[in-house]
Amino acid sequence: MTSDVVWIGQRPLTLHDVIDVARGRRVARLSPGAHERMTRSREAALAIARRGDAVYGLTRGVGVRKRVVVDPFADPTYERSLVLDHRSGQGPPVESAVVRGTIVCLANNLARGYAGVRPELVERILSRLDENGLPTIRLYGATGQGDVVPLADLAFEVFANEELEPKEGLSLLNSNAFSTALACLALDEADRLLRVLVLTAALDLEAFRANLSTLDAAVPASRPYRGLAWAVDGLGSALAGSALWGEGAARNLQDPLSFRNTAPILGSARDLIEFALAQLAVELSSSQENPIVLAEEQRAIAVPNYELLPVAAALDVARIGVAPLLSTELERLLKLLQAPFTGLTDGLGPLDDPRHSGLSEVTWTAQAIATEARLLAAPVSIVTASSTQAEGIEDRITMAPLGARRLREMAALGDRLAALALVIACQAIELRGEVALGSFAREAFAAVRECVPFVDASRRLPDTLEPLISSIRDGAIARLAVSTTKP
Repeated sequence: MTSDVVWIGQRPLTLHDVIDVARGRRVARLSPGAHERMTRSREAALAIARRGDAVYGLTRGVGVRKRVVVDPFADPTYERSLVLDHRSGQGPPVESAVVRGTIVCLANNLARGYAGVRPELVERILSRLDENGLPTIRLYGATGQGDVVPLADLAFEVFANEELEPKEGLSLLNSNAFSTALACLALDEADRLLRVLVLTAALDLEAFRANLSTLDAAVPASRPYRGLAWAVDGLGSALAGSALWGEGAARNLQDPLSFRNTAPILGSARDLIEFALAQLAVELSSSQENPIVLAEEQRAIAVPNYELLPVAAALDVARIGVAPLLSTELERLLKLLQAPFTGLTDGLGPLDDPRHSGLSEVTWTAQAIATEARLLAAPVSIVTASSTQAEGIEDRITMAPLGARRLREMAALGDRLAALALVIACQAIELRGEVALGSFAREAFAAVRECVPFVDASRRLPDTLEPLISSIRDGAIARLAVSTTKP
């Protein structure tokens, strides 16, 4: 089995599996073992249905119709009607990466063998990854308590001309595949931003001529947070060979907290993102099905596997971890533009032209971006829905999709703030003259200068920083950030 294929059901799905399929780097196929497992589960589901056991969504209706007896073999249109009834989504279509991620997460859920559906369903769903034109999923409608609305969009298009068999309509709708896919993309983007901000912080320290005693090995040894050790190691790698390590190189005995506390703030974010990734890893290896079919026992039971609070709360925690990173980066950026803090010119204008404002006006944009990003940190998993639908039984939600979307928005804004911070740090470094930069810091400086020149009377800040932002997201700076930090 080749490495360019994600074999669904062969082993627990990983975040990188989802990301690779979502970004189109790998294809996905149902593994032979999962095919056999699903076949046994399907045979058990049919046997249960023939016995007439009371099973939600199989021999009984769904929602407010849960007491209605359904003959799953009598009406071939019933399962499709479940899909049609739930197509209430609104808003613009989501991007292709979200659709592809949703497909692989849904396929993974069904392939675990608890749904009691045919393996052909998974094969048909996965085939859409290879076809021209992905299904359309609308943005609004998911609450992270069984993604029935976006999955109805998906099922409607994938099975447009195909009949569904007993229980298959419900099984296509009641997982959290949409929320889980969004969470994978969000945490991957947040993790990448964190690594970039380690590199950005290293350039800030170079630009400020900061005191590196805060990166001494004694710091994590005396305060053994894993994230702190990770951050000290990453900053140390970026600054290896820097003149700042020399005796008397630092300008201050104690720098402002936004510089002095760089490592513990980065480390805290590392720990919180790692927690969220660990929660997501469990979810990717779990069934989100209700009810579940226990093939070996020939029975089906109602379960709360659609409750996504472990992931929704973890996404909230991740955003709370990222927000201080951006606040601190903004503070360092602002201080680097102020002569009393740096000993350089106000706004980092050229030394020979005191009239030049340099990069002073960047502060407005930086503050706007950082403020907007911070406002996305508010938790959403604490929301409780009181519903009259389904006789008031469906009375809570997690809003995991919103939590993931907000983390993705925060990461995108963070990329823009990082771009501004890199421009400002490189401007200050160049004004200080020839000094030995750390190894990765030096490479990052060169990567920035490929996109943005030194700003003086003859060269203004470019109208767009998109080339630099692209470098941060998937170019030279992104690769440097990975090289600088441990996995």
